[in-house]
Amino acid sequence: MAFHEVRFPDDISRGARGGPERRTQIIELASGDEERNASWANSRRRYDAAYGIRRVDDLATVVAFFEARNGRLHGFRWKDWADYKSCLPSATPAATDQAIGTGDGATTDFQLVKIYTSGSQSWTRTITKPVAGTVKVAIDGVEQTTGWSVDTTTGVVSFTTAPAAGATITAGFEFDVPVRFDTDTLDVTLDLKRLGSITSIPLLEIRR
Repeated sequence: MAFHEVRFPDDISRGARGGPERRTQIIELASGDEERNASWANSRRRYDAAYGIRRVDDLATVVAFFEARNGRLHGFRWKDWADYKSCLPSATPAATDQAIGTGDGATTDFQLVKIYTSGSQSWTRTITKPVAGTVKVAIDGVEQTTGWSVDTTTGVVSFTTAPAAGATITAGFEFDVPVRFDTDTLDVTLDLKRLGSITSIPLLEIRR
């Protein structure tokens, strides 16, 4: 298996459904009380791209994309239109959006992350598929236009010179979700008016 650095067609993914999934075990006690345990430390996203199919040409595009990925075998990029920026959906990514690390005078590599916060609780999501040309980086609030690079296949930001000890490293970016098809079969329907549909095109986030 391999990961193909190609994005599922945006005009189809825009109409898709899906979002984060978590796995929680709930045990109901004889007293009626319950105990809850998180089976997963991190969420995983599921999508159904079938809702983005609007015309027969979309069917052909999806079938070709499916065949090129060998069904479930190879992963690919997916744009989650509800969550693809380091900032709010209505804003433009800025270099100060997300804290990705603190300098120690020796470390040069920092992983892109997105932090989800509600009240006093937060969860940190590792971002491995930033979109090329969208990443901005700052040190102590000052945007850095040179002296760094980003690997768009891993989400690792590398500095030529290690940031000073105590320096806050931040970044802003757009990103894709690494996914694969969660089926080896596409159920395509084409009626007499040559209007087509696919019952379901399930996609599952790849976690490594």
